Amino acid sequence: MPTGRATGGTGPARSRERFLQGEPVEAGVRTSILSSWQRSRSLGLSPDQADLPFREDFDRDARIVRAAVPVLDRLQARFAGSKMNISVADASGTVLLRRFGEASLARSLPAFQRVPGFVFAERVAGTNGIGLALAERQLIRVHGAEHFAERSQRSACRALPVRDPLSGRIEGVLCFGYPSSTEDPALATTLRRAARAIERRLLGQSSARERALLRAYLDTGAVASVGLHHTIGVDELALELHPRDRAVLTEKAAELISRGQRAAAVVSLLDGRRVTLVSRPMRSGSGVEGVAIEAVLPGPPPREPLAVPTQVDVPPGFSSRLAVVTAVRPPRFVPAAAAPGRLSVAALSRHLPGITYGPFGTVGGGGVADDHLDTPPRTRGLVMVGEPRVGTYALAARRRLELLSEASARIGTTLDVRRTAQELAETAVPRLADFVTIDLPEAVLRGEESADPRTDLHRTVVHGIRDDLPFSPVGKQVDFGPTTPQMRCLTSGQAVLEPDLKAAAGWLAQDPEHTERLLTQVHSLIAVPLVARGVILGIASFYRAQDPAPFGDDDRSLGLELANRAALSIDNARRYTRERTMVLTLQRSLLPHELPDQDAVEIAHRYLPAESDVGGDWYDVIPLSGTRIGLLVGDVVGHGMLSAATMGQLRTAARSFAELDFPPDEVLTHLDNLVGRLDREEPAAAGVGVIGATCLYAIYDPTSQQCTMARAGHPPPALVRPDGTVSFPDLPAGPPLGLGGLPFEAAEIHLPEGSQLLLYTDGLIEDRHRDVDVVLDQLCGVLAHPGRTPEQTCQAVLETVAPAHPCDDIALLVTRTHALDSHRIAAWDLPADPARVSEVRAAALRQLADWGLDEAAFAAELMLSELVTNAIRHGAGPIRVRLLHGRTLICEVSDASNTAPHLRRAASTDEGGRGLFLVAQLARSWGTRHLPEGKVIWAECGLDGA
Repeated sequence: MPTGRATGGTGPARSRERFLQGEPVEAGVRTSILSSWQRSRSLGLSPDQADLPFREDFDRDARIVRAAVPVLDRLQARFAGSKMNISVADASGTVLLRRFGEASLARSLPAFQRVPGFVFAERVAGTNGIGLALAERQLIRVHGAEHFAERSQRSACRALPVRDPLSGRIEGVLCFGYPSSTEDPALATTLRRAARAIERRLLGQSSARERALLRAYLDTGAVASVGLHHTIGVDELALELHPRDRAVLTEKAAELISRGQRAAAVVSLLDGRRVTLVSRPMRSGSGVEGVAIEAVLPGPPPREPLAVPTQVDVPPGFSSRLAVVTAVRPPRFVPAAAAPGRLSVAALSRHLPGITYGPFGTVGGGGVADDHLDTPPRTRGLVMVGEPRVGTYALAARRRLELLSEASARIGTTLDVRRTAQELAETAVPRLADFVTIDLPEAVLRGEESADPRTDLHRTVVHGIRDDLPFSPVGKQVDFGPTTPQMRCLTSGQAVLEPDLKAAAGWLAQDPEHTERLLTQVHSLIAVPLVARGVILGIASFYRAQDPAPFGDDDRSLGLELANRAALSIDNARRYTRERTMVLTLQRSLLPHELPDQDAVEIAHRYLPAESDVGGDWYDVIPLSGTRIGLLVGDVVGHGMLSAATMGQLRTAARSFAELDFPPDEVLTHLDNLVGRLDREEPAAAGVGVIGATCLYAIYDPTSQQCTMARAGHPPPALVRPDGTVSFPDLPAGPPLGLGGLPFEAAEIHLPEGSQLLLYTDGLIEDRHRDVDVVLDQLCGVLAHPGRTPEQTCQAVLETVAPAHPCDDIALLVTRTHALDSHRIAAWDLPADPARVSEVRAAALRQLADWGLDEAAFAAELMLSELVTNAIRHGAGPIRVRLLHGRTLICEVSDASNTAPHLRRAASTDEGGRGLFLVAQLARSWGTRHLPEGKVIWAECGLDGA
């Protein structure tokens, strides 16, 4: 992008002009600059404003000044002769120091660029290096017309926040200013090194203060008061303490230092001993105030007592900043009784009446006994010294680590997007924030990627210490304006910190009435994007209300780490949701959408997918010839897409085999061969086990009320007779499909009219948390209500017997049997004599007249004549003719021959061969059904016109 002033209507100046005129300028302007322009405009700043606020009362001896002066002197020497303007500002944007590469600049530049004291905060100066570095809290480059104000158009600058290494807070800003006509990318590296040098000097100031405290402790009578040879430090304790005990002692010592007052705490060790930690406020000769922590151990002193603790100089890069002392062993032992003036716990309790130390109770009442003459001498000595703020930082750092450790266990326990987002909020409250809101696109909740998460956000989680704050409710679509922290966060992909919401102009302008009410409760905000694998999944907003301290950069880093961990879990849940939705869609598409109309049984069905994954359970209802009905239930081994696809293949094949009128055992045999072939042909199955399945197939004939069933490794059905008796028919088990080489056996059972037959998959009764026998007893109790409809039975079984959180799919098929009225069945037996054909036709016509089917008489007479004639000519006696009047008219002719007729096209010279062709033209459908002895040729005639 061209830099500097506009020429020919191009470059950042042109974009700035378009922005000031209210035109869209998203393309060609960096996100940080555009966000700053928007905030400047929302603050009501004018680009023509010339004056900046000036402060005469700024601290000329601030910590940042003492740390920065030597560094700026070296920078001034490095840039000697150049037009470099080097400045250091404090955390409020007030310039404290200035240096120039060329001395003449100090006289030629306007006052706001050469005199310390001017305020460059964004809220008063608009877009500039110092103000934007404080707002964005990172390295910033502002070039030429990217400045909001006209006064800075000819300048360029790079600025970087300088932080206190101890607390992580921003202490100030280091800024390089130079003419916009000059630009050197190496300036960024120089700027970073100079800022790090200032930060090291800030750390050195803290180290000097702590060393002063340690010297003050050693110079006082503290050592003499506890006995020269009976002091003990953390290093000596470490020789005999469990690592967990050492960590607890160190943490408790840091906590006592952070309080900054006299207190004590009793720490119980794993071996049953108890160590008393006592804090002693103290002051060095230079005025540094701090706390010394001493440890008191009951019992005899060690065989080799400790000498005076030696001071350890803390290197500049030491992070915890707590001065921990070590100890060396002396050459001889001095009895504890010789220690003049040693303080007893009783004396200490008189100095600290009623001091409470958290969960440990109070001194004198917390279980620490007073000294008596017969009490074993105690070992006592210095553990650590430090300033209260240092202890606070160390304690906060440890608690952040604990929170991150806890987050790894609490976030992502399920593969549910909403639950994972809720776990993030529950983890952050109240350890990091008082309130958390999480907004996710509707597409992410469905398992998809959002095309534009900035316009599709819905409030997914609202969680906090109270429920009465006016946050947008869960489920409501939320729209963030372009200047809000949330939108800046989504646009940049970085966490945005607003320490003071009252000064966050973009957030206030979003919804003044709503934010006005919210500001009475919350005061600080961190907006963090939920990004995983390069995909923006949503946004998490952390609010602070009760804690008076605003959020800092350490809090922002912690919130970002929590959000990153949660985002990965949310993305895993999203991907799982997408895959599960796809498999479930495939599964449901392969199941029957509508059950066929038939009169043999009443049917109710359910399919309940597993919570964790989708399997390959299926059911089917297949109308068969002779008003019979086929009932299928099956279960493919495993879960996922492969199981669902295999289920679809098996269901299609099973339906095809059933419609060929094969008996149940033959259908299972064909399915067994198919599964074995699929297992051999499926490359994905290599190395993951064979494809297997179980199946139960039943055929119910309403004319005889007989039900023929066979099963392949599937649970037997439940039979409820009209009197309420519940039983599980003893069917031959049969091997699961896919094993091959083993036969299947069928069993025939009489089902009185009104009986209920329950077919189900093993997900209904098998659960690792329940005993199968107990579940079957529950099932019997639920089914022992013959008056229920199949639909009611289905619902009762799922509510009572099905597991609350199914680990496997459940397919359920409930049928209530009907019997075909004997008055709707007509049958005749006749010998294999062509002369009897006319008699059968006449008898059939009379029966059709009795049924009121005169309109179907012609077609039925012709079909029946052809079928009987074929049976006499090509079959074997005896021959039986049957008419069934149900939803359709069915003509059946059976004989003892196994030879099935085939439809063919007769030549013009053939005298015969046209009978089946006529039957096929007149009938709705026709076919052959094989019997154990013989066959049945049937033809079905519609009654729409009857």
